[in-house]
Parts: sequence; C-alpha cells; structure tokens
Amino acid sequence: MKDNKIVQIITLSTVLLYAGLILGWHLMPSRTDFSIQAPGADNRPEGLTRSTNDVKIGEFFMRYEVAASSLTGKWTRFRGSSNTNIIKTPEAINVAPGDYPEIWSVETGEGHASPVIYNGKVYFLDYDEKLSSDALRCFALDTGKELWRRWYRVPIKRNHGFSRSIPVITDEYIITIGPEGHVMCCDPENGDMRWSLDMQKEYETEVPFWYTGQCPLVDNDVLILAPAGKKALMTGLNCHTGETLWTTPNTPALKMSHSSIMPMTLNGVKNYVYVGIGGICGVSAEVNKEGKLLWHTHSWQPSVVAPSPVQVADNRFFMTAGYGSGGVMIEVNKSGGTWNTVVLDKYKPNAGLSSEQQSPIFYDDMLISVMPKDGGRLRGKLVCYSPDDLHTPLWTSAADEKFGLGPYLIINNFLFAFKDDGELYVYQFEGKSMKLLKKQSIMDGRDAWGPMAYADGMLIVRDAHTVKCLKII
Repeated sequence: MKDNKIVQIITLSTVLLYAGLILGWHLMPSRTDFSIQAPGADNRPEGLTRSTNDVKIGEFFMRYEVAASSLTGKWTRFRGSSNTNIIKTPEAINVAPGDYPEIWSVETGEGHASPVIYNGKVYFLDYDEKLSSDALRCFALDTGKELWRRWYRVPIKRNHGFSRSIPVITDEYIITIGPEGHVMCCDPENGDMRWSLDMQKEYETEVPFWYTGQCPLVDNDVLILAPAGKKALMTGLNCHTGETLWTTPNTPALKMSHSSIMPMTLNGVKNYVYVGIGGICGVSAEVNKEGKLLWHTHSWQPSVVAPSPVQVADNRFFMTAGYGSGGVMIEVNKSGGTWNTVVLDKYKPNAGLSSEQQSPIFYDDMLISVMPKDGGRLRGKLVCYSPDDLHTPLWTSAADEKFGLGPYLIINNFLFAFKDDGELYVYQFEGKSMKLLKKQSIMDGRDAWGPMAYADGMLIVRDAHTVKCLKII
C-alpha cells in the first residue's frame, strides 16, 4: 500500500511539472529583438550547399600524397587509345592456373565510372554523397594511394548510382564529364584547374535519365562533345582553353543519349558518328570542314541507348541498344557531295546479336558481345557473330557462363570478361571461337558494369562501390 502511494505522488508531481512548463511557454512574451544578417554571417563554410544552377565546377582541391613513377603505360579514354577496346602489349599475360594477385582496392561512391591510366597514375570520376560532390580522384597505379582530388558540389539523387563516364587524358590535360553534364579540364600532374563548361547552361542540353553516360573524345587537341541540345548537336573545343572552335546545329533534333561519339572513316572521309535519342548522325572531322553535318537518319530510334557504334567495314557500322531495341547494320554511301544511309539489317534482341550496356568489340572479322536479358535462349551469354550474318552465332559461352551487364576487353589474344557479380573470366581465341582458360572471383560484386582498363600489367575492374587493381602478368 505504501509503495502505491509513492508511485501516485511521483506520477502527480510529474504531470504538474510538465503542465506548468507548457503553461509558462504559452504565457512567455515573444522576442522582438531579431536582426537580419547577411548571407554567410552564420560562419557556415562556403559551398556546403549548392543548387543545380549554382555549381562552381572544380572549386575544391586536396592533395594527399606526392609520388613519382617510372611506369609509362597508358589507357587514355573510353575503349582505349584505339577506340576499339583492344590492346596489344609486349607484356606476357599470365594465363596459368591460379588467381591473379590483388594489388590494391579502393572504396567509392555508388557508380560505374571507370578509370584512365597514364604514366603510373589512375584517374576516375567519383561522387561523394556526404558532400553531394563530383570528384576527380588521382591514385598511384602501383600502390593505390590517393594522390589528389578535385571536386565540386552538385546535388543529385541516386539513380542506379551516380557517376558513369570515363575521362580522356594526355600529357597536358585530363577532361571529365559529370553526371549532370559538367565538363572539367585539369592538369593531370598536379590537379590544377584549367577550364570548365556546363552543357545544360551552354547548349540547353537535356541530361538523360540515369545521368550523363557520354565519354569525352579528343582528336588532335580538340575536345568533341555531343550536347544534343537546342543550341548544338555537336561541338569542338580547344582542349587547352575551352574555346569553341566549331559547332554543329541540331537540325536532326536529336537528344543526348548514354552513347559516346566514335571517330570513323566512312567512304574515305573522317566522320564523328553519334547515336542520340531520335536517330544517328555523322559530322565531318575533315580539316577545314569540321562540324559540318554530313548525314543523319531517323530509321532507328531506341528509347534508351548505352552502347556506342562499331565500324565493321569501309562504309558500314553496327549499332545495338537494350530495352527491346535489338541491333541494326547501317551502310553509309557518298556520291559526289551527297550522302545517304541504308539499313541493311534490323531485328529484335532475340533474333540476333545485341547488347544492352556494353559496346561490342570488332576483332578478327567477328563482333563480340554479351547478349541482353531479352536475348532469348542466349540471354547473358558471351557470343561471337560474323558481321555478314548477325542472326547465327559463330560461338557462345557455356550455359553457366553468363555475364549480365558486365564488361569485356581484349589484350593480345585473350578476352577478359567480367561478370556483373564480380567474377573474372579469361578466354583465348581459337579461330572463330574461344576457349576458357581460367576464372576467378574478384569481389562479392554488385552491378559491376564499368568498363575495365589495362596498363603496365595491371587490370583495373570495378563494381558499384569498389575499384580493384589486379596484376595479370
């Protein structure tokens, strides 16, 4: 009984205390001595917030380490310096049984942006969710130590990750394209800022769903971009200064896709070929004729385009896309000053060679790809086709060798294919087929979609959250 009285007293006291506090708060007179302060008077660090219209590209920089290197290998851009995803190297690739050693591993923000490699350094674009920032990060190839990073705040929401594009690099500059179309040019050695460009502001570009996937192309110190906006279809900029050298009007009314511009020589004339949303075009790359629209076609219009076009003959290129688009072979002809295009073959993904994410490789008169999820009985398999017959495979991987949206590249006579769950396969070409030599689980991977890169005996692979370096010689 005594205990119950104590509990009742405590309960009543607590109720009276809180009732008094609430009554006092309501009866207290309001303060009127507030003053208006200028922005920044609260001492908040500059740049902690940004709107999409208030981005200061490249505004922050941090150096972590200084490292010299004797390495000279290079992987300079999307699909390598030859634009083919094929590399010939004097190093003897190790295909003996046993795992490749992991040299280093780096955690990243969620994304699929892959690296370039230059003279012992690795560079890739990342996104830091805590800082809401695009970041160009530089690492030592041999140790994985971060050397420096340059970043800028741009608030975006996760959409199957953030960063997607691959930089382009030379001795004098490295150029990136961020998820929202922000172009940044830096000194590759020390990270100094050179110049920048906002494609949405400059060209009224409409950034595609899942963000910008276009990778920058450099041709003779000219940066070639496809803004595919109201003010420009394609443009050429001086890589050293950012000055506009030429602009192609967007008369075909294409919109930006995730595909990248591919240089091709068609009918003896240098073209920049771009597959946008709404069609395909060829722009002159000839000296003194740069930027002239040579041809375009609306005969193939996928709603989403990620792969880039692949040239297979003097006047032909192959193109594929996902989401039911399948593949198409296009012939481009020139008679006098007139250009025209002919669709030689067009089909759904379950009827022939297709791809959803990665650009096929053209090697030894074979088109090599991984079939998309709507590719029928071949879905997910690595396949080889002749460009003369896009419906009957020359070779396919085994039933349990399926790669999802994973990447692949060729080093010497070996094809490296990376499953999107983090398992690496190595095949050797034997005529018009391939032989599996080894496989290795690299990581417990998630969405390993980013293309691989190779230099100095090192293979760089990544999934959505991790970049790893393997020694393969």
